[in-house]
Amino acid sequence: MFDTVDGTAFNHEQGNRSRKLFAAVVLAALDDAIADDKKYGNGPDQIARWARSRDGREVLSCAGIDPNERVVKGLMEFVSKGVRTSVALSREESERRHAAEAAEAA
Repeated sequence: MFDTVDGTAFNHEQGNRSRKLFAAVVLAALDDAIADDKKYGNGPDQIARWARSRDGREVLSCAGIDPNERVVKGLMEFVSKGVRTSVALSREESERRHAAEAAEAA
């Protein structure tokens, strides 16, 4: 019985690692699109083209993201803001956004 539980736990852990790996690929694609946007001005179009492609849909699915049109629009909006993913995911940026929202609400 414990062998089955251990095997299931191992498979679950491997699945989580795989999703994290594919999520890193999505973040890299976003960073590339942001760089293209700064250099050529076509970043949102690039990320939309990638997300709608067969490979892009496959990567999004493997990352646990449903590759629908709403997601594509969100990716395009993120790229158009021009904030790199490492900065957007940092604690300082999160605190800055919350402070800006609080100041806006007041």
